[in-house]
Amino acid sequence: MQQVLQRIKGDKVIWSVVLILSLLSLLAVYSATGSLAWRMDKSSGSYLVRQLGLLGSGLVLIYFVHKINYTKFARFSVIMFMICVPLLIYTLVFGAKLNEGSRWIKLPLINQTFQTSDLARLVLFVFLSRQLSIKQKVITNFKSGFLPLAIPVVVICALIAPANLSTALTLGFTCCMLFFIGRVPVKFIMALAVTAIIAGLLFFSVCLALNIGRAATWKQRIETFTSDDKSGADDEHNYQRNQADIAIANGGLIGMGPGNSWARNFLPHPYSDFIFAIIIEEYGVLGGAVLIFVYLLFLWRSILVFQRCPYGFGAFLSVALSFTLVFQALMNMAVNVGLLPVTGLTLPLVSMGGSSIWFNSIAIGIILSVSRYVDEMEGKQQLVA
Repeated sequence: MQQVLQRIKGDKVIWSVVLILSLLSLLAVYSATGSLAWRMDKSSGSYLVRQLGLLGSGLVLIYFVHKINYTKFARFSVIMFMICVPLLIYTLVFGAKLNEGSRWIKLPLINQTFQTSDLARLVLFVFLSRQLSIKQKVITNFKSGFLPLAIPVVVICALIAPANLSTALTLGFTCCMLFFIGRVPVKFIMALAVTAIIAGLLFFSVCLALNIGRAATWKQRIETFTSDDKSGADDEHNYQRNQADIAIANGGLIGMGPGNSWARNFLPHPYSDFIFAIIIEEYGVLGGAVLIFVYLLFLWRSILVFQRCPYGFGAFLSVALSFTLVFQALMNMAVNVGLLPVTGLTLPLVSMGGSSIWFNSIAIGIILSVSRYVDEMEGKQQLVA
């Protein structure tokens, strides 16, 4: 055990956060999939074993990625970005469809599906971190500094939005935050945001008029969220929202206890999109607050890595990857408690998933790689001093 701990480098608090989230994921997924296992005629532990395997492989990914010098990721970011663009196009045309949206493709040899937007998001942040570190001397120039940063964001978000608008919006917002941290002029960021809003509204209007894509679903969710009438548990438009509210109300301050959720039998996706409502029902508002604290702790430790890293690429990389993960978590929680319209965002490292766990693990491994490099560099400086 001591030898294993000696091999693990990087921020130990971040490692602890990953283990805490993994443990909570096993408890929550096991509880939330009881009804699903019954409907699918599977044993109650089958989904637990599956989640355990995914989280275990995720930890292995984190370990091996954090042993790689983070600077090597910059070399492959351009190539991977060029691969992601046709991959997203292929997904839109030939991907597996769900609610009029194509999000997944199947790998032929291992018969495993994965969400290409997860890969594109990871690659985009590595690519942007590289570009930001290179363009710092000309970052205030619109043509040579800002456009090489904005165009990749626009391309990736535009390809993700038709099938997964919530992910595209989250990605776009996180990129704007990264631009702000990277000293991009605010007027450029605002211009990009306004252009994106206008283009998004035009796209939404055209899709709605022609009755194509997911425009009708987006309109329904917005109308449901803004409607004053939230009554009617059997109303299909309000069903998810009402069941999540019931789960939160049942949880109260300290919860009903592990495995005692009622809402898991009624919520359509209690093990993914609405797992935070199940956590509150079983562990109460206090349990939900602890989970929020764990995510914010992860963000804080990543910001410390950002502050300590002397090189732009590693600094931007740690803050970008951590911010997108935590922002997605907060978005999922906001949907669960009724602060935002229903979306398809999951709770990172907690919701039952597949490829999303692996890509989040790679992102955390990269952050730990930056942390490991900073620790080793500071250790050498202390020896010299």
